[in-house]
Amino acid sequence: MWMLILKTRTFYLNQIWGRRSMNQTLILLTFVSIFSLYSVHLLLKTANEGGTLSYEQLGHKAFGMVGKLAASGSITMQNIGAMSSYLFIVKSELPLVIKALMKVGESNGEWYLEGDYLVLLVSLVLILPLSLLRNLGYLGYTSGLSLLCMVFFLIVVICKKFEIPCPLELALILNETMNNTLTHPTAFASELGFNVTGVDSCKPRYFIFNSQTVYAVPILTFSFVCHPAILPIYEELKGRSRRRMMNVSKISFFAMFLMYLFAALFGYLTFYEHVEPELLHTYSSVKKTDVLLLIVRLAVLMAVTLTVPVVVFPIRSSVTQLLCAAKDFTWWRHSLITLCILAFTNLLVIFVPDIRDIFGFIGASAAAMLIFILPSAFYIKLVKKEAMKTVQKIGALLFLISGVVVMIGSMALIVLDWVHNPPAGGP
Repeated sequence: MWMLILKTRTFYLNQIWGRRSMNQTLILLTFVSIFSLYSVHLLLKTANEGGTLSYEQLGHKAFGMVGKLAASGSITMQNIGAMSSYLFIVKSELPLVIKALMKVGESNGEWYLEGDYLVLLVSLVLILPLSLLRNLGYLGYTSGLSLLCMVFFLIVVICKKFEIPCPLELALILNETMNNTLTHPTAFASELGFNVTGVDSCKPRYFIFNSQTVYAVPILTFSFVCHPAILPIYEELKGRSRRRMMNVSKISFFAMFLMYLFAALFGYLTFYEHVEPELLHTYSSVKKTDVLLLIVRLAVLMAVTLTVPVVVFPIRSSVTQLLCAAKDFTWWRHSLITLCILAFTNLLVIFVPDIRDIFGFIGASAAAMLIFILPSAFYIKLVKKEAMKTVQKIGALLFLISGVVVMIGSMALIVLDWVHNPPAGGP
């Protein structure tokens, strides 16, 4: 269950610390994790009352076809966002790995060093054949591998905090790595944007508000979505009971809370305001030939490549249930839906300049629906034995209202940010 929450979001969560303050992010992280756990409580209780362990079927029982479409659409959007994050990692990290292995500097236009071409090649050669399989016997192995990669990544981030000093030494290290000399360190530091003489660049910011703050809640909401898979796990749980499943959920959420917290915190405390949205890129700007970082990149690339087909399956199943549920399986339909899913996701990765925009939009829409709005709406509609004036129903109603406020407010602020600060290839 940990992997359903974690995925690869640890790599991107540090951008919240880099553009927000420590206190704000810690408070938001705590509240979102608590709200997500409360949402699991509502979902499990509704499933027991509704008599089904399918998110889509709960939507159908509560609000008919409209509820089923809302649940299915939100799940599909969320999974497409997850797939996009994996392919963004391939797009950004694979060129750097190839450069390190070939020991070349900047790209001169070679196609094998271009992220757009590489992500298409990986999708066609590796991801598509695995996605066309009818079942996923290797699911347990890939999930375990991905979790090990995340733990390895976290350990490296913590260790690098005590290895890389701040901030003049960063420029000197990079200067020495590139030129094997220590000439003109101030000029190099100036080019890199580091403040050589100022001490403020090495102090954490505790409270700040800027145009990027609007992405904090959507990104955190996106990071804690695992709710569509809660019910299938509940169905397969040995000695199944709601209390036992809640204990599993509490342990999983707490473990992921700690991993998010430490990875983002130590990444931020290493580079402070100079941290990039993708943390591994920040390390590569300092230590281009670090063997340990190269191993991390290779492990991450292997994990995300094997995980993308796993995410294709629920999207394809959802589309199949909506469009042709009564029809028998055919390979041409199976292959066509798979190709469309991968093609659409690749187009997003190639043409959307910043993963933050995808995280923000999906976090404000689909993730808000899956965590806040749908579980509370299903609970209010399907749990008949509790009157509307009970504490439980009032709590669910307030949770529903807060979800609507989060979704509308976040979407409005994100659209305003797009209008006033159009994306130009990076945050």
